[in-house]
Amino acid sequence: MELIRPTGSSDDVADRPVSHRLAPAVVAIAVVQLVVLLAASTRYGYHRDEMYFIVAGGHPAFGYPDQPPLVPLICRAMDWLAPGSLLLLRLPSALAAAATTLMAGDIAREVRGGRVAQTIAAACTACSGFTLATGHFVTTTTFDLLSTTALFWLVVRALARHRPSYLLLSGIAVGVGTQAKPQVAFVAVVLVGALAVVGPRWPLRSPWLWGGTTLALVIAAPYVLWQAAHGWPQVTVMGNIGGSAEGGRIGFIPFQLIMVSPVLVPVWVAGLVAPWRATPGSVLRLLRFVPVTYLVAGALYLLGDGKAYYLASLYPALLGLGAVPVAAWVRRGRARSTVLVTAVVVSAMISALIALPLLPASRLQGSAVMALNPDQGETVGWPRFVDTVAGVWQGLTPAQRDRAVIFTRNYGEAAAVQLLGRSAGLPRAYSGHNGFSLWGRPADGATPVVLIGFDGPSDAAPYFSDCVRRATVDDGVELDNQEQGLPIMVCRPSQPWSVLWPRLQHFN
Repeated sequence: MELIRPTGSSDDVADRPVSHRLAPAVVAIAVVQLVVLLAASTRYGYHRDEMYFIVAGGHPAFGYPDQPPLVPLICRAMDWLAPGSLLLLRLPSALAAAATTLMAGDIAREVRGGRVAQTIAAACTACSGFTLATGHFVTTTTFDLLSTTALFWLVVRALARHRPSYLLLSGIAVGVGTQAKPQVAFVAVVLVGALAVVGPRWPLRSPWLWGGTTLALVIAAPYVLWQAAHGWPQVTVMGNIGGSAEGGRIGFIPFQLIMVSPVLVPVWVAGLVAPWRATPGSVLRLLRFVPVTYLVAGALYLLGDGKAYYLASLYPALLGLGAVPVAAWVRRGRARSTVLVTAVVVSAMISALIALPLLPASRLQGSAVMALNPDQGETVGWPRFVDTVAGVWQGLTPAQRDRAVIFTRNYGEAAAVQLLGRSAGLPRAYSGHNGFSLWGRPADGATPVVLIGFDGPSDAAPYFSDCVRRATVDDGVELDNQEQGLPIMVCRPSQPWSVLWPRLQHFN
């Protein structure tokens, strides 16, 4: 697809007067996206992170070792309103994804894109793999996508309309977004730097920008102070997770080509190019900071071994800009419209298959879905996992159960026991992983230990001894996810818990 600067007097010229209303098709696309996400929300089950969020929300704090407090509080509230309802739990994520689609369409409108351009931006955003994947279940990335898109949308509005008051709102978006995931603050810093380099520079002199910056700092301050008081554990978490999940530095750039959709790459690439090819004085010309922010942030993530999906939150803005020249390209021939529509439809089908729980769980193992989106597998098998733990617990004698504890290696296992094990009569679970490491340890006399998440007695040593396998985790569909095949053992702590606990705590 060639990238052509729009000229002439078409419906989608970048220097035409801005439309007063968002195209109805944009709203329709967002509504369809919302309906699809909600319809798929109750297949499979909880993701480990969702269960962890719910439990974390029950321990209100200004921060946690691995995240700010906003997402856990939202999840806790949803679970309080309707305990066990995946539909309600995932409603905020679906709404966030739909709102992101609306903002992408409106970015196209702000840069003088007409109905076709707005529809292209919304359609490409709605059917992208990253929007569907993060909108399907609750993750901090969902709200980072929303807040970062809101940041760009508000700054674009400030420049396109020469309304500096939007800069104040952008600061609020950054502050609130930081309370979900601090990445938006990093993007905001890069964005301001891009404005300083390529302009326009008048926002840097505006009191509205500095008012917004102040608000962002005030809103984010409780979380930042919590991290400082606890030795910056999230820095440790970020250092431990790295970018290996997407192939590390080698896979960073190739992963960008599939983030939206391989066949829709020309649309966001057009967003990188369009501000540089736009006529002087046009709105698009003012927005060169968008591609500069993307390229600089991408380079810094790559050098810092950040995860490849960290750039996902910048694509809606690029799609909004790129939709304008693509709309002009489409209007040059009927065949081009067919090509674009086909690309969007194919992208929607492939993205839905990979991002949403459409396959039967029994067919996930060995599928392309698991290869590209292993998070799907982490939503399968948790009820059977808890039933297996309950069987081991009930196999203890009454005298043993009076003093026994359940200890898990990671927060997902502990959260599953705590959230799903109530009906099976299981006690709370302990873990040294991330937030659980701060929520208490077993008493020194607590023994035996129902131990979960270790590969065997040799893996459990030197923390636990006399380990006996009592059961094996089996999800029932032979899906090789993180817990499948792990033994559930009954052991004894090798030292008092007060001595072991600092060695069992870990952040990743």
